[in-house]
Amino acid sequence: MKKITAPDVTALKGQRKISMVTAYDYPSGQIADAAEVDMILVGDSLGMVVLGYEDTLAVTMDDMLHHAAAVSRGAKRPLIVGDLPFMAYQPSVQMAVENAGKFLSRTGARAVKLEGGFPFLEHVRAIVDSGVPVQGHIGLTPQHVARFGGFKAQGKNARSAAALVDEALELEAAGCFSIVLEAVPHEVAQEITNRLSIPTIGIGAGPDTDGQVLVYHDILGLFDRFVPVFVKKFAQLRSESIDAIKRYIAEVSDGSFPAKGNYSRMNPEELKQFKALLQEKL
Repeated sequence: MKKITAPDVTALKGQRKISMVTAYDYPSGQIADAAEVDMILVGDSLGMVVLGYEDTLAVTMDDMLHHAAAVSRGAKRPLIVGDLPFMAYQPSVQMAVENAGKFLSRTGARAVKLEGGFPFLEHVRAIVDSGVPVQGHIGLTPQHVARFGGFKAQGKNARSAAALVDEALELEAAGCFSIVLEAVPHEVAQEITNRLSIPTIGIGAGPDTDGQVLVYHDILGLFDRFVPVFVKKFAQLRSESIDAIKRYIAEVSDGSFPAKGNYSRMNPEELKQFKALLQEKL
């Protein structure tokens, strides 16, 4: 079973659609691997869907390394991409390079994702030059939600759409192996995809990107606090999980669980000796 690499992903452009899903721990990594996804993003979205924060801004580098290592233990084939969290790269190029390197040296991830375009081109170039593949991310970048005034689609007017095209081209020139386009109009994503020689991975960007990414909990219907319009739930595991736990509670209450087969019993001779030993203590 060949491990997928960043160059493998780049080579898929124009060959077939690319699949990407988030994962945050060992079991979700295993499941994504078994489903034969191309890439796993250990996203800072874990702040919302795993840690219960209102947004991604409180996620730390230590959080990301902890979760990325767990995913890597579960997923062997997909390319695992570690998400650089808020303020793990913005302050300086040196910090960006050091933290990107930690994903590869400590977790088993083999690429990083970095939000933002023009302000971080130098950061991208330096990370790539250090030997770490970089996936870009433009459009709606959740780490900049305070500046955007919420989770709002980007590139909806002509000037901002043209700026996104320029950003994408500059990120490619800086060395990105692929770029995530989040919450941008279909027409803009299509134009960017056609102009780049590296793959675009869409999330809320229409059907004409080179691939798609969705959050694990959204795909499986595990998270209902905030569901973006671009999400499609392919299962309803939250409601199924609640039903399963309710059945467990009911069986505990009526004594039907645990049943025979759910617990062990002593060998009759050992039981006899056990009772004799207890009798001696009286």
